[in-house]
Amino acid sequence: MAVGLAFAMYAALAASAADAFNWSTNRNQVTADIQSGKLLSVLQNIATSTGWKVYVEPHAASHSVSAKFKNLPPGEALRLLLGDLNYALIPDPTNSLLRLYVFGTTMRAATEQVHPVRTGESGSRTNLIPNELIVRLKPGAKIEDIARQLGAKVIGKIDSMNAYRLKFDDASATESARQELANNSDVSSVDNNYTIDRPTTPTGLPGSTVPPPSLTLKPPPEGGRLIVGLIDTAVQPLGNGLDSFLMKALSVAGEAQLDPNSPSHGTSMAETILRGLQAMTKGSTSVQILPVDVYGPNASSSTFDVANGIAQAINGGARIINLSLGSESDSTLMHDIIRDASSKNIVFFGAAGNTPVTTPFYPAAYPEVTAVTAIDQGQLASYANRGSFISAGAPGTSIVYFNNQPYQVTGTSTSAAYTSGLAAGYGDSTHSSANQSQTFILNNFGIKITVTPPGEMSR
Repeated sequence: MAVGLAFAMYAALAASAADAFNWSTNRNQVTADIQSGKLLSVLQNIATSTGWKVYVEPHAASHSVSAKFKNLPPGEALRLLLGDLNYALIPDPTNSLLRLYVFGTTMRAATEQVHPVRTGESGSRTNLIPNELIVRLKPGAKIEDIARQLGAKVIGKIDSMNAYRLKFDDASATESARQELANNSDVSSVDNNYTIDRPTTPTGLPGSTVPPPSLTLKPPPEGGRLIVGLIDTAVQPLGNGLDSFLMKALSVAGEAQLDPNSPSHGTSMAETILRGLQAMTKGSTSVQILPVDVYGPNASSSTFDVANGIAQAINGGARIINLSLGSESDSTLMHDIIRDASSKNIVFFGAAGNTPVTTPFYPAAYPEVTAVTAIDQGQLASYANRGSFISAGAPGTSIVYFNNQPYQVTGTSTSAAYTSGLAAGYGDSTHSSANQSQTFILNNFGIKITVTPPGEMSR
């Protein structure tokens, strides 16, 4: 059965010269005259017009669309465009927009994400930052000279990667600069920068029988303390005797402005890591967490800032790095820094995403990262991503305390953080390397998702 909700939208787009398709978002009306279009193209235009995240059942993407109507409400328009297919519109928990799922029999089968198309940029993602580029230089080259020639501002750098974040006046200037940089012998690569949404905050509970973590910090062993890098929002004081487990926080995105009345996502992930530590060490550990804030006061982070946060965590001595964040956009820079760290026996655990689809979710989808999805009562959680890139599963719900009040945080972010704590606890209690801890996780919490539609998995 199709499900429709009231919604607001922001743009309109013509589908092609042959077929007319206009989604008037300010008037909430849709007009179409499509003789023999493909469903995938129609869904791409809907994604572009509305800003929704759109997902389709894979075999349905090639369906033909034939419809003619004028100035219909979106719900009626979708019904005519989709024919005998079903759809569901549900709120996106990360923002004020919606998710559109198109499927034959069950919403859970809509696992393929349909990316919007911008004029002149076929296949580009909505989270592209259009007036920025990430530039990596060859040794000896000076970014100041290059930026001056291009009329750009240098607004970020990662020294260890010789990488720089350049900001231009507009998208046109960015594209002109991209062409010039491609012919510059001092430039080793040019990459796009993408936004990464701020993770959702926990939900308050009226009460809980689950107590806060109970841990004692031990002195470091001879070989040094095992450090978990937490790449996330800023972390607040934990209370309950747990603040000794937090190292001095770092930030790559400015000073955060946190709500003093509720825990941030980073605070929740820090406490969830400690729960994993407690489960593995029985309450006594020398492990500490290095918080790295990649959001600051901003509504979103970026692939550049996450890569920079990873670099800072590595410089701070982290051997296990937790990435309870991400997006559908692949970043060469972020992958390169993870790949380089992995070659130095640093391990990563990443959230698989909460859509739920099979679409790769980065950085978890990089082969060097252990992608962790959420398990609920022994089954794949209904909200959890389920792509073939996933290699581990863990509980997706955690109870955290802030100002002595309980909160619940749910998602694959929680699963990744808990797994990072388990891995660190195993390494600390058995004096194992980070790689050995990763192997322990895969042997005991590993899953292999081999079948779509979602819900099918085997250990």
